[in-house]
Amino acid sequence: MGTGKGQVSTSPGGHAAVISLEGLGLTYPGPPPVTALHPCDLRVEKGDFVTIVGPSGSGKSTLLNVLGLLDTPTCGAYLLNGLDTATASDGRRAALRGREIGFVFQAFHLLPHRTAQENVELAMVYRRTPRRDRRTRAAEVLARVGLAHRAHAVPTQLSGGERQRVAVARALVGEPALLLCDEPTGNLDSETTASILDLLDRLHGDGMTILVITHDAGVAARGRRTLTIRDGVLSETTKTAATVPC
Repeated sequence: MGTGKGQVSTSPGGHAAVISLEGLGLTYPGPPPVTALHPCDLRVEKGDFVTIVGPSGSGKSTLLNVLGLLDTPTCGAYLLNGLDTATASDGRRAALRGREIGFVFQAFHLLPHRTAQENVELAMVYRRTPRRDRRTRAAEVLARVGLAHRAHAVPTQLSGGERQRVAVARALVGEPALLLCDEPTGNLDSETTASILDLLDRLHGDGMTILVITHDAGVAARGRRTLTIRDGVLSETTKTAATVPC
C-alpha cells in the first residue's frame, strides 16, 4: 500500500467511513503563503482506532483543527459520516461538530466549581436536553468510564486520571461518531497514562471510532493504525519503539 507525498493509504473494511479526506489541504495566505497541510487522502472506518504522531510544528494541530471542523481547508473534500463539511456554512459546521465529534484535550477544561456530574451535564445544555435526561445520561457515561462513585466530586478532589475520565465522559455524552483526542495523556504520569489508554481500548472494543494525536510512540502503539505527519505531509507509517521528538 505505497503512498506518495501527502497520500495516505485507505484502511481495509466496509463502506461506513467516518472520515473521508480527498486531496484535503490547508494553505495560509501570504505573503508568502504557508502550506500547513499538504493535500492528502485518508479513510477512517467506523470502529477504527487511528493514532497520528509527529514532532512539534509538524502540522498535528492544523490537522486536528481541520478534522474537528475548527478550521476550514483550502482545497479538497472532507466527508464526516458521509456529510460534506468543506463547503458547509459556519453554522452547519458548528452543528456537525457538536453532534458528530467528541473532543478530549491534554488540558481537561473542567469547570472547577462544578462536580463531575455537572461538568458532564453541561455538555448537553446546548443540545436542549431536558434536565432529567441530562442527569440520567451523565450518570450513565460516568459509570461507563469507571467514575460513578466520584460523580459528586469537584475537579480539585479528583486525581489527574479521574479528571481526564470526566473529560472523556463529557466527550461521550452526546454519542458522537468520532472521539478526537489531542495529547490526552500529556499531563499524566505513566501509570495514569496506562489507565487512560486502557479506557480508550475498551471504548474501541465497544465500537467507538477513535483518533488520537500524540508525540509519544507508546501512546501511538495502542492504535490499530498509525500515521505520521511531518512538515505538513501525512503518511501511513509502521509503529516504532522510539518516541517522536517533541
